[in-house]
Amino acid sequence: ETPTATPTPEPTAAEATPSPTPTDQPTVDIRVYVDYLSSGSRDFQLANVQQLSRWVTEDAATLTYYPVAMLTAKSNGTKYSLRAASAAACVATHSPDTFFAYNNALLTQQPDVDSDGLSDVELADIAIASGADSPKVVRGCIEDQQYSTWAKAATERALQGLPGTDDVSLTGAPMVLVNGIPYVGALDDPAEFAQFVLTIASEAYYKE
Repeated sequence: ETPTATPTPEPTAAEATPSPTPTDQPTVDIRVYVDYLSSGSRDFQLANVQQLSRWVTEDAATLTYYPVAMLTAKSNGTKYSLRAASAAACVATHSPDTFFAYNNALLTQQPDVDSDGLSDVELADIAIASGADSPKVVRGCIEDQQYSTWAKAATERALQGLPGTDDVSLTGAPMVLVNGIPYVGALDDPAEFAQFVLTIASEAYYKE
């Protein structure tokens, strides 16, 4: 049975108050709405994971992933997008320190659209391989699809509107927001994305 309490499967890697960046520009807030069956989500992750990690480490950005299930019907009836989002929520809830590793693994090892996708056992195996704390709890959560109802509801809420934006709603995955502003450039071009982030950061700096 799905817990009634809403989980928080969106841990950031910079929860402490960030120190000023070397340029004294304010930290930018990067949010990624990710579907683990979306090839665009995979392209964005592979192209940008290194610079995203660096920005977080340097306190230049906070980074939050929101698992959504947009392609649930694209896996031969196995509902892979929904099951993968539920699995990510399990890891975020029970082993938040390994969420980024698991998120990266799910995108790196992404199955093809219109395939059966990974089984729940395989999703759990990847979580354990990613170093999940409380492996028995995490495995049970994933194999029982404990957050599938939450993942479906979270997706439906995102389709109605995204918090912290100017009437932006989820239209596809990935959707990448920088300080609430959607990135509409090439998903596989880290230089273009970096320029977008720099522009948003500069605008925020001059508004201060």
